[in-house]
Amino acid sequence: MTDAPPAGAGAAAGAGSSAGPRPLEGIRVLDMTNVLAGPYAAYQLALLGADVIKVETPRGGDLARQLGASAELNGRLLGISFLAQNAQKRSLTVDLKTEGGAEVLRRAVAESDVLLENFRPGVLERLGFGWDALRAINPRLVYAAISGFGQTGPLRSKPAYDQIIQGSSGMMSVTGTPDTAPLRAGYPIADTLGGLAAAFAISSALLGRERTGVGSVIDVSMLETAATAMGWVVSNHLVAGTEPRPLGNDNGTAAPSGTFATGDGALNIAANKQEQFELLCGVVGRPDLVADPRFAEREARKTHRAALTAELEAALASRSALSWEEALSDAGVPAAAVLTVAEMLDSPQVRDRELVHSLPFPGGAVGDEPLRVMGHGIRIDGVPGRPTVSPPLLGEHTDEVLAELGYDAAEIRALHEGGAV
Repeated sequence: MTDAPPAGAGAAAGAGSSAGPRPLEGIRVLDMTNVLAGPYAAYQLALLGADVIKVETPRGGDLARQLGASAELNGRLLGISFLAQNAQKRSLTVDLKTEGGAEVLRRAVAESDVLLENFRPGVLERLGFGWDALRAINPRLVYAAISGFGQTGPLRSKPAYDQIIQGSSGMMSVTGTPDTAPLRAGYPIADTLGGLAAAFAISSALLGRERTGVGSVIDVSMLETAATAMGWVVSNHLVAGTEPRPLGNDNGTAAPSGTFATGDGALNIAANKQEQFELLCGVVGRPDLVADPRFAEREARKTHRAALTAELEAALASRSALSWEEALSDAGVPAAAVLTVAEMLDSPQVRDRELVHSLPFPGGAVGDEPLRVMGHGIRIDGVPGRPTVSPPLLGEHTDEVLAELGYDAAEIRALHEGGAV
């Protein structure tokens, strides 16, 4: 574990809480990633207290700085895709193709605990920073590489984004209905899963290092992470030999379990247990369905799913989804109205849990609104993981970090003049 950054220099270290140090305080992470999977992983570490230094190219930085729904912010290199997962980090610009820039990274590696990258396999090694070189600089370093298909295998060098992995993993083949599949999930789930897996693996490796005294190399494959996340969909094929197929909004393991139309809005119901099915029938005023031979037993309900859905939707048409949600939940039947993103963010539950946090807009306000970003759904000692520092401008902390690495003012000026930072 490296020493914590000096007061005032490591403003991004720690996720600010009144409950004492966060678990990863004192850990320094070099975040050499772009766009989503890697930045998302590093953001999770930052929210847990790590001092995350985002290492970017001087010309343009992270591609996500130019991605998002606001063209104006993209032009300012503050694209919404960047803002979403780069709070609580510091930005250091380095040109690794210059000797001065390479020396900056060598010094940073020597003073860090983790290096996280998501280049194509082999890119960092060609720049002189493969695992053997990194380990020689810092034997305690945890080196994590995220890639679409992993560091080995015939597809190791194939370029990949979330869309590619969703298709290659089989996810799209089971998403949608038989008429609409293959269908992409409405958000970058493969990137997110890869990022979570990397953050988990890094945290585990740091714990392991405390026992062994040496670092390790972590190879995260987004393809494999996505495949393992499909759980029983893949297991049904591996164990029972069944061919996974798209079921729309139905849950293939039970019925009634899926999305149902009501008098106003869609309602998710998951009456997976026999007692839940019986309670559901009573609440909707159709206790007779319990004795119907088509629905009396679990497997029979799955066989006659369409008929059961028609019967239930006829009963559900008398009230709204929100009304049924309350009635069914009170009775012990898992149920919830299907919400929009805006409705979710405005819900009492999400507000109470303090998932969304307001920060000053980096580089100055946009309109009258603060920057609103999400933390993560984890509380430690009752405190949510909340960012307290705005996402950085490109290179905003370069001089600060260089000073921490031992460069004096003249050396910093020379690095700038030489284009190394």
